[in-house]
Amino acid sequence: MRKKPSYSADGNSDKITADSPQSNHEEGKKKKKTFSTAKYDLSRHSDTLDRRKVEKALAPAQLTADSWTPPMKSESSSPKRSPTVADEQTENKMLNDRIRRRVGMPSPWSCTLFTLMATLASILLMLLTLHSFMTRQLDSKGCDMYYTRSLFFNFADFDTEHTRFATKYSLHLYREIGFDEDSKVKGVPVLFIPGNAGSYRQARSLASETVQHYYNTVQQDKQALNAGATSIDFFSVDFNEDFTAFHGQTLLDQAEYLNDAVAYILSLYHDPRRSRRDPRLPDPSSVILIGHSMGGVAARTMLIMPNYQSNSVNTIITMSAPHARSPVSVDADLVRTYQRINDHWRESYSQKWASDNPLWHVTLISIAGGTLDTTVPSDYASLSSLVPNTHGFTVFTSSIPGMWTGADHNQAVWCVQLVRPIARSIFEAMDVHRPSQTKPRAERMRVFKRWYLTGMEETAEKVLPHKEPSTLLTLEDQSNSINPAGQRLVLRNMGQSEKPKVHVLPIPPQDIPGQRKFTFLSNLPLEENANGAHLDLLFCSVLPLQPGHSAAVFSLDIDLSDGRAGSTRLACKNAASDRISLPASYRTSVYPFDKAPSFSYLQYDLDDIGEHQFVAVLDKSADSSHGWAIAEFSDNSESVVHVKTGLQRLLAFGARLKLPAGRPLVTTFDIPALHSSLLAFKLRMGKQACGDEAEMFTPLLRQYLSEPHESRYFVNVKEANVSLHGIAPFMPPPLRSQAASKSLSLQFWTDPTCDSSIDVSLQIDIAGSLGKLVMRYRTVFAAFPLLVVALVLRKQFKLYDEKGAFVSFMESMDFCLRTSMPLLFLALTFLAISLAVSSSTTSTPTSTGWAVWGSNTTESALDFTKNDLLLGSQDPIFWFLVPMFGLLSVGLCIIINYTALAVILLLQLPLKILTSRPASTRKESVKRILLPAFSAASPKRRIVTASVLLLLVSTVIPYQFAYLVACIVQLATCVRASRSAQDNRSEANYNFYNYAHSILILMLCVLPINIPVLVVWIHNLAVHWLTPFSSHHNVLSVMPFILLVETLTSGRIVPRTATRLTYVTNVFFFLIAIYAAVYGISYAYLLHHLVNCVAAWLMVLHFSGSDFTLSSFARILEGHDDEGGDVKKRP
Repeated sequence: MRKKPSYSADGNSDKITADSPQSNHEEGKKKKKTFSTAKYDLSRHSDTLDRRKVEKALAPAQLTADSWTPPMKSESSSPKRSPTVADEQTENKMLNDRIRRRVGMPSPWSCTLFTLMATLASILLMLLTLHSFMTRQLDSKGCDMYYTRSLFFNFADFDTEHTRFATKYSLHLYREIGFDEDSKVKGVPVLFIPGNAGSYRQARSLASETVQHYYNTVQQDKQALNAGATSIDFFSVDFNEDFTAFHGQTLLDQAEYLNDAVAYILSLYHDPRRSRRDPRLPDPSSVILIGHSMGGVAARTMLIMPNYQSNSVNTIITMSAPHARSPVSVDADLVRTYQRINDHWRESYSQKWASDNPLWHVTLISIAGGTLDTTVPSDYASLSSLVPNTHGFTVFTSSIPGMWTGADHNQAVWCVQLVRPIARSIFEAMDVHRPSQTKPRAERMRVFKRWYLTGMEETAEKVLPHKEPSTLLTLEDQSNSINPAGQRLVLRNMGQSEKPKVHVLPIPPQDIPGQRKFTFLSNLPLEENANGAHLDLLFCSVLPLQPGHSAAVFSLDIDLSDGRAGSTRLACKNAASDRISLPASYRTSVYPFDKAPSFSYLQYDLDDIGEHQFVAVLDKSADSSHGWAIAEFSDNSESVVHVKTGLQRLLAFGARLKLPAGRPLVTTFDIPALHSSLLAFKLRMGKQACGDEAEMFTPLLRQYLSEPHESRYFVNVKEANVSLHGIAPFMPPPLRSQAASKSLSLQFWTDPTCDSSIDVSLQIDIAGSLGKLVMRYRTVFAAFPLLVVALVLRKQFKLYDEKGAFVSFMESMDFCLRTSMPLLFLALTFLAISLAVSSSTTSTPTSTGWAVWGSNTTESALDFTKNDLLLGSQDPIFWFLVPMFGLLSVGLCIIINYTALAVILLLQLPLKILTSRPASTRKESVKRILLPAFSAASPKRRIVTASVLLLLVSTVIPYQFAYLVACIVQLATCVRASRSAQDNRSEANYNFYNYAHSILILMLCVLPINIPVLVVWIHNLAVHWLTPFSSHHNVLSVMPFILLVETLTSGRIVPRTATRLTYVTNVFFFLIAIYAAVYGISYAYLLHHLVNCVAAWLMVLHFSGSDFTLSSFARILEGHDDEGGDVKKRP
């Protein structure tokens, strides 16, 4: 009796034992396998049949109960055995069982009610968030368009002898048609740097304003000319609309080119053929830089480059520039470049001595657009973590006097209300008599603060204490124009008298408690030494009568005594230089940027005016007008109210504020609990009742932060949308410890003559707050969806290894939504709370080396990356964002899944047409159920294809391009797999399709991380810049993807693992999910490499089905085990 062959107990080996009479025959002769082994080998091709049903079906064939292996003999091989009745019954039963089981198999489109409800909730939440972002809590647009007649001169001789980027970038000089059309340089050099995908022509508005202001105003102002003002040579760089925000190497290339351009610009002033500059003036040694968006970051990058000339840059003004952190984190070079730049600036300003600080002479001004900027979060424009307030500051456009409106990302370069103060500040900060072409740093900072800040900041410098008396005011001793001490001065309908009239308030002594502040408000302008001025505000001291003292020392002599004896002479200082402009607020006012003449406001602490005895309001109006003025001394305890309500109570019940009837002119409410940029509120204000007297103005509201300098004005206020750019997610901590206590303040100007109280309520705007999440957390959708997909794949592999069925993506999603996903989001929620508490309680140094100059303490104790993890929030109250983003990511992943299914279904249509068969051949389809799903190309051709692609990656193309190709190939594989599964309806084909489809979803989630760098590379090709990237050519970054995709094109599913390797797969996917949540937002570029490691592990699993040799590797790529096997090609 012939001995029956034995098989391994685990069912994964098809080797025949040594005591089998067939073993020597197989070793001596290479034979073709049978239909079953060549076309559908359970163990070697990992077909996921239900083992119990297979074993039951094969029981009549008298195989072992532990395993099953198809017969090893081919029909054409010798010796030949006729099939028995039991064999035929077994094969038919197995075939029928599999067909019946697969007829009712769930469709990849199917979705359980629970998953459907989660998807609908996610989509609803997503729509509500987008609707809030686009419609609620929006600033009004008030920018006016600037029109120019521009003329640009290109410097063709700035070629490769000067810079290696001459064939890619270019330098231009702006001139205005009708004013200056000369290409020779003659003034102060200013260089404009465009931002991400920006154009050099964006400099037109600002450059035109400088030209027109010089020829129309400065040229006729001798005082300005003597102070060092002159014309401006406005240069602009053409970066060919490079995408700097996506690529770190491009940012470094631009910075290198800019340093070369600065050196070339300075050389022009030494060439008599190119310069018409006054030879008596020193040649310029520095250039003023103005950067828009990423151009501002490129300007700061210049100072860390090797080709930077020391002191060639000392003034940088940026608009909508993301200084604090990178706008996206998809490129490792960009993240590292940002870290280098910011570390250099922080370390420089941490030096004890100015001589050790290479940036001591540099001033940096950052202008942010506010909520209208939907390209770059305005929070990122903050300099609080980079520069001390002695060298720079951040200001929002809504704070700039006369502008009072936000600006979107592109409006910043052409908004009339913005380019005018920038141009005027440059003229005032320049000094052509110095080689640096600018005033000293401290003077420049005063100029910029005066032009960009409101003047109400605590650090605002007053001009009045440093002035000399310029006005001699003579009053009659018995004059009744002196107001009683402590009484408010109210003037209406000014200009009633034919001659000037003075109203005097005595200044209280400083030792009187409560009298600590002087405030003044009028609808008339305050101008110093201006002819035809209607109003003057003077601070006066009694001028002692001294022999020989003459009034000639005063520029203005005002005698109101009518020549009578017993008069008093006052030496007065004009306070017009400290005037603060406020938007006019009347019943007809709608926006703060309306064209109505602004209010004049002044405020002084008693320490600033303590040397004077009187405040004189001089009414010089010759005609009767509707002018009014209010002046008073108020107690700080009455004008400043600290609201001690906590944030939780504010969110639950809001705040009820009240302006009493006997209130001062200005009342400020400080609300320390309101500091988050993620919250929005609704403010409602009651009516101001004035009785018989007509009100002089309607309530005016200013909401402000002291750091950064953000003020928003609301005129004729009844309702107001209150939102701020305070403490924002992922922002590094400030250099100054006191800056961490920034909070919201509400400042009200109300008519004090209206003897009635006003109620004010502040309520959370939940719908409006949803929209605030978009700009701060938009990059979360590059990380959290990968968390969801990793958990889904983890579940799929776990079920596959345990039960032999690779379930569909939606089936696994339903399992995860019921089990692992809620638990993980709960754990991440507790982690977010812990990180927020740790970040908010971390102690910061009380001083730094620059804040208290001479101290040995530096900012090195601060951890500037402590807010990079998970939500990046410093407030535990936002714990709910973790499950919220999880729910949104679930919905997004399901949308991606169904979108992929729809695309696959559409792409099947031409495949169906090409593979359509006549009805006579359909009866053979049942026999093809056990055939391979795909025909394999020759291993030689596929190895050559992969090798060529990897060679191109290592030399010419970035690996992101190869990854895109892999995604396209994987999509084609899914189309073929779906077509095969629908035609054959076998479990093997369904398993493979589900596997290929899930890998496609995983790759699609990583694709957005690779697209930005790919866009940069394609743009370089478009501008004929063929120099390869210095990075992104690591073949190991894409080789596992290519090998995995090539393997899947053969229709081969990953083998099942019954050993500890199963835990390795689970751990891989779990670690990806954890990393995507914790680090994925701040370091998204690493997500690609982690998924790349998973692809490498899957290739290891594919190789584990056979001995790893070159020949087995070729067989795996080809899709079968034996190159000599008879493989039937599928149509």
